[in-house]
Amino acid sequence: MPFDPVDPKQSLPAMELGILDYWKEKDIFRRSLKQRKDSEIFSFYDGPPFATGLPHYGNLLPGTVKDVITRYQTMQGKYVQRRF
Repeated sequence: MPFDPVDPKQSLPAMELGILDYWKEKDIFRRSLKQRKDSEIFSFYDGPPFATGLPHYGNLLPGTVKDVITRYQTMQGKYVQRRF
C-alpha cells in the first residue's frame, strides 16, 4: 500500500501538534485502554526511576525498551494498564 507523498513545505512539528491535539480532543489513549479492558492482561513491573542516582543518558535505552514492550503488547490486543 503506497503512502501519499509528504509536502516538503509541510511543518512536521506543526503536524505532530495537530495529531496530539486530536488525541487529546478524542481521548484516544483512554478509549484504547477501555477497548481492551476485557482482553488478556499484560503486567509489566518496573523498578523505581533512577535507583542509581540522578537521571542520565544511560536511562534512555532501558526506558525506550520498556515503552516498546508495552506498546507491542497493546498492539497484540492485550490490556496493558499504565500507571504513571
